[in-house]
Amino acid sequence: MVERPPAGSIPDTPGSYQFKDAHGRVIYVGKAKSLRQRLSNYFADPRTLPVRTAQMVRTAESVEWIQVRNEVEALMLEYSLIKQHRPRFNVRLVDDKSYPFLAVTLADQWPRPMVVRGRKRKGNRYFGPYAHAYAIRDTLDELLRTFPLRTCSDAKFRRHERLGKPCLLFHIEKCSGPCVGEVPAERYAELVEEFMQFLDGDTEPVLQRLEAEMRSAAENMEFEHAARVRDRLATVRRAIERQQMVADTNESFDVIGIEEDELEASVQVFLVRRGRVVGRSGFLLDKVLDLSPAETVSAAMEHLYGDEPAMGWPKMVLMPTLPDDPDLYRAWLAEMRGTNVELRVPRRGPKRQLADTVHQNAAEALTRHRLRRASDHNTRARALNELETALELPDAPLRIECYDMSHLQGTDYVGSMVVLEDGLPRKSEYRKFRIKGVEGNDDFAAMREVLHRRLSAYLADRDLPAAERGKFSYPPQLLLVDGGKGQLGVATGVLEELGLTEEIPVASLAKRFEQVYLPGRPDPVEVPRGSEALFMLQRIRDESHRFAISYHRQLRGKRMLLSELDDVTGLGPRRRERLIEHFGSVPKLRSAALEDLLALSWLPSDVAEAVHERLHGTSS
Repeated sequence: MVERPPAGSIPDTPGSYQFKDAHGRVIYVGKAKSLRQRLSNYFADPRTLPVRTAQMVRTAESVEWIQVRNEVEALMLEYSLIKQHRPRFNVRLVDDKSYPFLAVTLADQWPRPMVVRGRKRKGNRYFGPYAHAYAIRDTLDELLRTFPLRTCSDAKFRRHERLGKPCLLFHIEKCSGPCVGEVPAERYAELVEEFMQFLDGDTEPVLQRLEAEMRSAAENMEFEHAARVRDRLATVRRAIERQQMVADTNESFDVIGIEEDELEASVQVFLVRRGRVVGRSGFLLDKVLDLSPAETVSAAMEHLYGDEPAMGWPKMVLMPTLPDDPDLYRAWLAEMRGTNVELRVPRRGPKRQLADTVHQNAAEALTRHRLRRASDHNTRARALNELETALELPDAPLRIECYDMSHLQGTDYVGSMVVLEDGLPRKSEYRKFRIKGVEGNDDFAAMREVLHRRLSAYLADRDLPAAERGKFSYPPQLLLVDGGKGQLGVATGVLEELGLTEEIPVASLAKRFEQVYLPGRPDPVEVPRGSEALFMLQRIRDESHRFAISYHRQLRGKRMLLSELDDVTGLGPRRRERLIEHFGSVPKLRSAALEDLLALSWLPSDVAEAVHERLHGTSS
């Protein structure tokens, strides 16, 4: 564990600090307005530190720092050091997906547009990024009739230059033929400039020029030329329609959307220029340490704007919440851009609607990431093998059962059991439990009842012939409970009572810090962050929580409806139950029309009308 530097040796100045392990490797880089104040926080009682921060301090053997003149320089130095050392405890990219850009090779004598990925090259002007390469190519293909720039490789350009003959693209009017001198250099440069203005979102000059050219050709009786310009005008308008209009034409900004859980954060960014969405990108962050929403925004901004973005630093950035030090990030972006940059959280209007759309994209990206990891066979196999090692199980847990409780102030107490087999959800094996013997709010007693019922049923079934076994005939190879040491103690007690301790391994997963506890161990087991094993445990825990809550809501809604219909004349308990059974759910009964109720042969018309009036407040 790192020792605290001598008192007074840490300067009270801005700077960046680096924690190093026993081998001298940088494991964490941070920034501070005051190095003395910030570093003193790490040397408090470890029990008061967040769990992951305490783990970092235990791993570190030394700490060093670099002083700078101000906070902005500290932020820039921090970004540079993280990029250089890639410390294990700093936020890092989970996926480094390379989004496609449209580049214009301005360093060439005859610049050309091209779709590129990966590292940016000096001398190129970049537009995007875009979600799909095919979308850029389709747009580029449409624009070439209006901006007939060369798209051929340098080798092909030189070959036709030597031949003195242009390629097919010249003959179909998708290239102006610079290889054979068909276009002056000045005019070609104008085409390049107009093309880049169009991609920047400044589309009005292009439309005005084409419309004027079309009218002039028509007035001069050059109808074939006018028809060709008309077709070009139509393709340009189609390309403009692909750029979604979301703001006034004089507005340019970036919109950041974030969806996160305890382990990862999905970030999506829409680039708006002159009121149109001209690019988008997204990435996933691995939250190695515990981060607040503001700190997650800060990390996302550093990844987005640490290096110059392809379309430059924005005038304004919209985000779900302000970063942890808004003034610092404003000053940092202003220094990069050269002018002030506004950071805002949209509250209402079109910008809020756009922010909601970006957040929805982030949520969908996180869901796709989870499903992609969950559906891959090799990933599942790796997760099960990692669980076997980390939890010291006798075999890979091919059947995992997870349990959770749900209630509202002790009412409608329910439990859930969800099952993973071979790493995939087995929904036909899911089970719901309605708690019968617990009074008031007692999660431990409820958990004890659920586990006792499930495992007692297993004991009753296991010696029967296969054809006679019930729904609990298979034992789990890992029994997981949602919670900490208390819930683990309950599960261990039930297993001991039923004599199943040696047969069924048990563990608990605490939601707050994703800590895994095993019987007989005071400290949590180390399941590596970012591992497939921890991801699988987290997913089954979240699924059990969802399943329990949905069942609780179903029972609560049913109970509230039944009490609401208690004094409807002619509607007894049996008819109430039959109503819900017929319509399938409480919401469907509430939304049923009077005609649907009157159509029930077993429900008298006057009772049907009374039910409809009670549920809708008026009779029809």
